Amino acid sequence: MVKPKKHLGQHFLKDLNIAEKISQSLRRDDYDKILEVGPGMGVLTQFLLKNKNKDIWVNEIDRESVEYLQKNYPELQNKIIDGDFLKLDLEKIFPGEQIAVIGNFPYNISTQIVFKTLENKEKIPEFAGMFQKEVSQRITATHGNKKYGILSVLTQIYYDTEYLFEVSQMVFNPPPKVKSAVIRLSRKEIFPEINYEFLKKIVKTAFNQRRKTLRNSLKSLNLSENLKQDSIFAKRPEQLSPNEFVQLAQKIKSDASQ
Repeated sequence: MVKPKKHLGQHFLKDLNIAEKISQSLRRDDYDKILEVGPGMGVLTQFLLKNKNKDIWVNEIDRESVEYLQKNYPELQNKIIDGDFLKLDLEKIFPGEQIAVIGNFPYNISTQIVFKTLENKEKIPEFAGMFQKEVSQRITATHGNKKYGILSVLTQIYYDTEYLFEVSQMVFNPPPKVKSAVIRLSRKEIFPEINYEFLKKIVKTAFNQRRKTLRNSLKSLNLSENLKQDSIFAKRPEQLSPNEFVQLAQKIKSDASQ
C-alpha cells in the first residue's frame, strides 16, 4: 500500500464504481494512446487497461507509487513515465502521435494541468478527469457567470467542455475538504487564426481587473484611440463569449500592425 503524501496533494480514490465511470468518460477514437496522470495505486488504471483498443501509459511523480505500479501492473512495463507532468515534453515522448489525457488530478496543480493541455492542444484531442468542484465549474462556466474567467475562455476556445458528474469527499483517502467533479474536454475541429500566447495575454490582462470595462482593463496595451471607440471595449470581460475574445484579440493585433 502507498501512503498518500500531503505535499503531492494526493487523495487516493477508493470507490471502484466512480473509477470505472471516469474510465468510460473518454469517447473519441482519433487517438491510440491514453496517458493517465497521477495513477497512485492504479484504481483508475485497472479500468483503463480493460480497453484493449487503446495503448495505456501512466505518468507518476511519486517514487513509491511508481514501484507499486511496476510490481502490480505488469501490463505497464516500459509505459510508466516517472516525473512531473508539467515538465514533460509530450512531443518527445509520443512523437507525431495524438494522445488522450485522463486522471484523478492533484488539486494543487489542477489549473496548471489544464494550461499544459492547452499548450499541447494540437496533440491532445480529448481530456477527462476529476478536479476540485470549483475548478471544474470555472472550466465549464459560460460568459456572464461569476465563475467565468481566464480558464473558461482559453479552454472553451479550443475545446468543447462538459461537466459530467460530482463526487463526494467520502470516496477518497484521505477525504479532501472540498467536493470534486469530473469533466471532459473534446478538441474543436478548427482553431482560430490567432497566436495562443498573444490570446492568453489579452484574456489574462482583461480579467486582472474583471470589474472594469475593457477600455480600462486593457489600458496597459496602449491601444489606439480609434480602436477604443469600438463598442466591444464598453463591455466587462465576463460579458464576452470565448469567440468574442478571439475577435477582440484579432482587432488588437490588427490595430498594432497599422
